[in-house]
Amino acid sequence: MSTGMSTGTGTSTAAGPWTTYLLPGIGVRERRVAVPLDRSGRLAGEVELLVRELVDPTRGEEDLPLLVYLQGGPGGANPRPLRRDGWLDVALRDYRVVLVDQRGTGGSSPLDGEVLAGLGACEGADLLACYRADSIVADLEDVRREVYGGRPWTTLAQSFGGWITLTYLSFAPEALRACYIAGGVPGTPPSAAEVYRRTFTRVAGRTGEYYARYPADVEAVAAIADRLAGGDVLLPDGDVLTVRRFQSIGIDLGMKPGTERMHWFVEKAFVRPGRLSAGFLQEAMVRTAQADGPLFWTLQESIYGHGAGGPTGWAAQAERDRRPEFDPARRPLLFTGEMAFPWMFDEIRLLRPFAPAVHELAARAEWSPLYDLDRLAANEVPVAAIVYHDDMFVDSGLQLDTLTRVGSAQAWVTNEYEHDGIGDPRVLERLRELVRDRGGEIR
Repeated sequence: MSTGMSTGTGTSTAAGPWTTYLLPGIGVRERRVAVPLDRSGRLAGEVELLVRELVDPTRGEEDLPLLVYLQGGPGGANPRPLRRDGWLDVALRDYRVVLVDQRGTGGSSPLDGEVLAGLGACEGADLLACYRADSIVADLEDVRREVYGGRPWTTLAQSFGGWITLTYLSFAPEALRACYIAGGVPGTPPSAAEVYRRTFTRVAGRTGEYYARYPADVEAVAAIADRLAGGDVLLPDGDVLTVRRFQSIGIDLGMKPGTERMHWFVEKAFVRPGRLSAGFLQEAMVRTAQADGPLFWTLQESIYGHGAGGPTGWAAQAERDRRPEFDPARRPLLFTGEMAFPWMFDEIRLLRPFAPAVHELAARAEWSPLYDLDRLAANEVPVAAIVYHDDMFVDSGLQLDTLTRVGSAQAWVTNEYEHDGIGDPRVLERLRELVRDRGGEIR
């Protein structure tokens, strides 16, 4: 099959010399590494990974320990720092920080609708299945061997990065010195249905908190929804802005300061009664079109596929169908969160080419295994996780349940942060303290 990617021999290779430059307070070097597209050998081709390394510019020649950052997602590229701050500032005090864009994202052979457009449903689903956490871990292992001589490293995970962490601990724990996780411990065994049973309740509560903080927005949001219900409001790219697509903007309510961003977004909706502003429509398009990351919604439910666990079956849509309070016609209007729905692949033009493959993937009954539960129970790699008690995306109860069955794991439970708490430098500092106080990272 043609994937739009170069063909290869099935082994990873480091491609080209390092490129070096400076950011404010950060020394940067980067290179590319080619890895097999499909580790099972069913599909031919390669993925070229972008490996970016960050270091304190005054310590560039030192033999520093390695910390690899596992970005959220799925389908998320690594951050492009503008300055030395937050968790990165903490990490650069002691580590050489490694950023490997997840396959299909950022600079790592980005996967978009053009690649999927020429494939049938089964071929497309087989291709998408190569972009899950098991493949990401295999990519990281190739980078660790090819670029860093097999040196073990420490991981820092944001959100979906925690899924990758548990897969890493399941299949290559010898590579890891310690694992730090921020808001991203998956339930095990994974169940998409259970995740959405819990998170729909959470997002309804968060919508209520937003309305309680800004009472006038109840009427303002209703007016927007009533206008959209006519079905004739076009976004700048030509897509129709439906009520349910507008509801999906509620994903921002799980971040700080998401309620404030929602308030100001709603405030600028109307130029005059009945006419939505160009600025509102432009922002709505940018927030929902997934131009920067089409794999986010495309792979959203497949991260719960594991072994013979059966199909994910559009679990979020099934749960929404059981909750009439989320009906687009209901008022006050409830927003939705980190939930992928089948209609997205009809209504959002950049996602339409993924539709046949994503429907096929939702029906898949057999998956590559993501976790070895026995090995996790016997784990000896230090793990410290911050669990956000009120997390709108990753249920705290499921996180804590999993952590009780992962050896050498500690949990820090707090309601001080939302899902993006990793931005506070204190988070990584505290996670490192937890590991240090129990003997430190494995040498």
